[in-house]
Amino acid sequence: MKSAICFSTLIAAVVLVTTVTVVGQKVNPKADVAAAGFQPPYWAYPANPPDYVAPADDGVPRHVPDSNVALTLTVIRDLFTPPDWHPEDHPAMPTIVGHGRKPSVWACGYCHLPNGVGKPENANVADLPEAYFMQQVADFKSGARRSTVPDIVPNSGMVASILPTTDAEVREAYDYFAKNRLTTQRYKVTETDSVPKTSVQGSWVLAPIKGKGEGTEPIGQRVIEVPMDPARTTLRDARSTFITYVPIGSIKKGEALVTTGGSGKTVQCTVCHGADLRGIGPIPPIAGRSAIYTFRQLYDFKDGARHGAWSALMKPAVQNLTLDDMIAIVAYTSSRMP
Repeated sequence: MKSAICFSTLIAAVVLVTTVTVVGQKVNPKADVAAAGFQPPYWAYPANPPDYVAPADDGVPRHVPDSNVALTLTVIRDLFTPPDWHPEDHPAMPTIVGHGRKPSVWACGYCHLPNGVGKPENANVADLPEAYFMQQVADFKSGARRSTVPDIVPNSGMVASILPTTDAEVREAYDYFAKNRLTTQRYKVTETDSVPKTSVQGSWVLAPIKGKGEGTEPIGQRVIEVPMDPARTTLRDARSTFITYVPIGSIKKGEALVTTGGSGKTVQCTVCHGADLRGIGPIPPIAGRSAIYTFRQLYDFKDGARHGAWSALMKPAVQNLTLDDMIAIVAYTSSRMP
């Protein structure tokens, strides 16, 4: 396994920027990438172009709306000092969240953001059930929780960073994130036939392609999640919001699958996650989360990449789902209030 230092070098080169066509992979929006065939959809597991280089730090302090904080790119890219644009939005960060532990344990607040709400490439860890939070950490450490595409930086970086953590550090992280809760809608789900052409330009921040090839294209069987303000998202502002484009009819179809099981096709999500999808007991909330993040979890369960202690509960729910079914489910869950 690569060291976290290697991942630090990699992420420093990808932290700033945005959704593009995956290099070497021709985009065919109308292609039926059947989940049953376990061909991971490129849009759910995007990767940086191999020739991507992050802009050099010009030394000019950056700013985001509604914040008096000023930070250079070097500080923003520091895996052990999360850019905290809005310290008033959360309690004081403990060491593991605000600094991590050099050289291998990244600050939890860097990827998951200081208030824990995360972005499409990683989890919203704010206000999760204690039992669920602890079990996921254990599954990452044991290898029971992995990604269908394991080399993507959010997964490989998470694994490398979490393995050296102590029980005390995990407890400190949980106690902190349990105090935070997302109460606003960060993802605006929009049904559409066409979407902006997008490209991966670093750390999964998605934005329309500028210049050559600029325009729109059919959405096909995809979910395209684009920051409303790409520049703000690349600066890792926890108040960033997103537009989630989904195929027309997805939300209604997803509601049927989530609330009724779709005439026996799946187990209705509301049985375990609650009528409001905000979780019951140790079962996590799924309302108002990133649709792409949630899709990836469904796909990873179906593929068997996630096979932790509680994964068996998800098997009946995912085993008969098609790509369209999973897209519809996440369109609906993301559209709900968190």
